[in-house]
Amino acid sequence: MASAILKRVNASAMSSLVESMRIRASSRAFAAVAVGTDIVSAAPDAALQKARSWDEGVSSKFSTTPLKDIFKGKKVVIFGLPGAYTGVCSQQHVPSYKNKMDEFKAKGIDSVICVSVNDPYTLNGWAEKLEAKDAIQFYGDFDGSFHKSLELDKDLSVALLGPRSQRWSAYVVDGTVKALNIEEAPSDFKVTGAEVILDQI
Repeated sequence: MASAILKRVNASAMSSLVESMRIRASSRAFAAVAVGTDIVSAAPDAALQKARSWDEGVSSKFSTTPLKDIFKGKKVVIFGLPGAYTGVCSQQHVPSYKNKMDEFKAKGIDSVICVSVNDPYTLNGWAEKLEAKDAIQFYGDFDGSFHKSLELDKDLSVALLGPRSQRWSAYVVDGTVKALNIEEAPSDFKVTGAEVILDQI
């Protein structure tokens, strides 16, 4: 009798475990970004923080920007990078977009956005240093939730950066990803520059 009860309990527990794993796997698959993904639906709980000074943050009551306000009804080019003030990001990635703004406008792009797992105040200072703030919209993903939802997060503790993002770029129309590029390593700069995404628009 006890043996039969134990078997039923074990079977029930195993069934619950399998179902839990199936749900987690399903959720994980839904969140992964790819061509055709609705980026707003894929990151339903995420919001980004527009680059600004600390005083501007205080006066805005530390407001955030919903993803629908960034993507819906617009043609957007967005690129993500590991961090402000880092080598490839400062010397190659941002400049490649800054120098191609006229070409993006000619193709009907409403906004070019740079996003990084940084606070918006650090991003603001970096954007000003690069003299890119007037051309590119910079947004912080301060807690990494946006990148985690899209499975574009990356642990860069080896470089003393902690949880960050992949190096990536995307062309997004009305929230839907039309083109997506992800570097094999965050230190690479082969497929995520402005020239590549321009050819995909």
